[in-house]
Amino acid sequence: MAHRRLPLLSSPHFSRPLSPLPEPSKVTTSVSMSIEQRKHQATSLLVVIGSYLMIVLDTSIVIAGLPHIRADLDLTPAQLSSVQSIYTLFFGAFLLFGARCGDLAGARRIMQLGLSVFVVASTAIGMAHDCLWLVAARAVQGIGAALIAPSALTLLSQNFEEGEARNSALAWYGSTAGIGASVGLVLGGVFAETLSWRAGFFLNIPVGVALFCITRSSLNESPRFQTRLDVLGALLSTFGFGSIILAVMRTEDEGWSSNSVLVPAAMGVVTILSFLWHEHRTTQPLMPLRVFADRRRFGAYVIRFLFLGPMVSFFFFVSQFMQDGLGFTAIGAGLGFLPMTVVAFIAPFAVPALSKRIGEDAVLLLGLLVTCSGILWMSFLDASATFWLSIGLPMTLIGTGQGLSLAPMTSAGISGVPKSETGVASGVLNVAHQLGASLGLGLLTSVAVWAQRGAPDHQAALVQGTRAVFLVGGAMLIAAMGAVAIFLSPTRGSVCLHPRRRP
Repeated sequence: MAHRRLPLLSSPHFSRPLSPLPEPSKVTTSVSMSIEQRKHQATSLLVVIGSYLMIVLDTSIVIAGLPHIRADLDLTPAQLSSVQSIYTLFFGAFLLFGARCGDLAGARRIMQLGLSVFVVASTAIGMAHDCLWLVAARAVQGIGAALIAPSALTLLSQNFEEGEARNSALAWYGSTAGIGASVGLVLGGVFAETLSWRAGFFLNIPVGVALFCITRSSLNESPRFQTRLDVLGALLSTFGFGSIILAVMRTEDEGWSSNSVLVPAAMGVVTILSFLWHEHRTTQPLMPLRVFADRRRFGAYVIRFLFLGPMVSFFFFVSQFMQDGLGFTAIGAGLGFLPMTVVAFIAPFAVPALSKRIGEDAVLLLGLLVTCSGILWMSFLDASATFWLSIGLPMTLIGTGQGLSLAPMTSAGISGVPKSETGVASGVLNVAHQLGASLGLGLLTSVAVWAQRGAPDHQAALVQGTRAVFLVGGAMLIAAMGAVAIFLSPTRGSVCLHPRRRP
């Protein structure tokens, strides 16, 4: 009896020669490279998060410790104001310079330099015995922060490719922003009450030294690009942005119509226009204007500028309302931000999955909408306000919205940039951040002062000013949502307002 061949074995799939298996050595090498790459990315992310957290914590710790600094060093109100304002001034003024240095000398090298400057300045602040010493050290600390901030974003963009990997890294970055300010307020209050206001600055020493050692031993140097530093551009940008920030900082005491405000503001505008004209003509600019040619990146800068004013003002005015209106202590006010801290830490981790489903820009729009809802809710504060209904619940909306917004906002600001200009893009994003915070807080403080006119007592003035601030802040966030619609256009493939259909 003849045996019949089984159809399966006679099929064409079994008649072809089998593909050779990869050599074991190549598989092992590929796996080793993957493990090493992940270790390197984890280390890079640790440096980025640690350095950013150090800057955010330091700012909040100073705010919480200002009353104790004034009492210890016997400072006048003007001198006390300069302790914070000089840091903001130098931080914002030197950002573009620090960013371009990262492109020319390497982000890792500039990060190490920035950490060194920041730690030395923090040590000097902790040892300060008079106003001049303290203010000078704070200025140097601002320069250190201006070197660190853009270098951190450059390291992140160079070590994580656009897409899922970068979105996950930015989720951690956004969570750091969410918890840093609130935790700093609590730590600053605890240090000032139990140890000394100096303890918060001394805390920067071990943290900064550890980050320096990790950066030096574990990170590879980013590419260095052969070009010269645009010295004139650096001087013009530093003076221009510094003058505008100085003018805004003076508005609280002098008003917008004062010569001490108008003169530096006019000088700043003229200098920045000169800077842009110079950048257009020079062959090796500090800030190549083509960075703004991409509509998506330009939109990200506008959105961040509009977003920061309401957010910084939220911390500033809600902290005052909790202490003056609800009778909280400084530490209690810091703990009062805990609901926001929790949701602002958790929300960014939902961004990668949401971005896959509805698109990054739709997530950004959703985050801005949720934030705006919380801010506008705060505009209904009155003298009978209670913490949970009037502050705690809208605070959770604001924290959720911030957590959803920051990562896609940052991603859009550094997307599609050639490696030779990642530092510049990071610097421009940070400039938008600083200018938005400074100008926004100055504008909304003026709104509060205007709204308080004619109030019969301090409590009424507090309520009227706070309500007006959040009403205008909500309008700024509505404008930010409009910028998403205008600049992050669906025709560019960056916005997906509907879930993708599964095949």
